[in-house]
Amino acid sequence: MSYMSTISASAARQNLPAQLDLVEAGEEVSITRHGRVVAVLVHPDVLRTRRAADAWAEADRVDAMLQRAAAEALPEPVLTRQRAEELAEDVRAARAAR
Repeated sequence: MSYMSTISASAARQNLPAQLDLVEAGEEVSITRHGRVVAVLVHPDVLRTRRAADAWAEADRVDAMLQRAAAEALPEPVLTRQRAEELAEDVRAARAAR
C-alpha cells in the first residue's frame, strides 16, 4: 500500500536519505515549494507500472480507432483516373522542358 507524505524542498534537501528510505518502503513523497507540489518521489517500479498502464490505454485507443476505420466504407476517390493521367503528363512535360 502506498502512502503520500509531503515535505518542503528545503526540508527535503536537509534529509534526503530519510525520504529515499520512505520511497524504498513503498511510500510516495511530495516535495513542495511555496506550498505547491513541484515533484513527487516514487519507487521506479511504481513509475514503470504507471507508464505501462498509460501505454495499454493508448494501445486500446489506437485499436478502437482502427476498428472504427475498418468498419467504415472507403470514400469515393476524389481524383479520377483521367485527371491523374493529365497530372502525370504535366509532370512529364515539365521534366522534359528542363
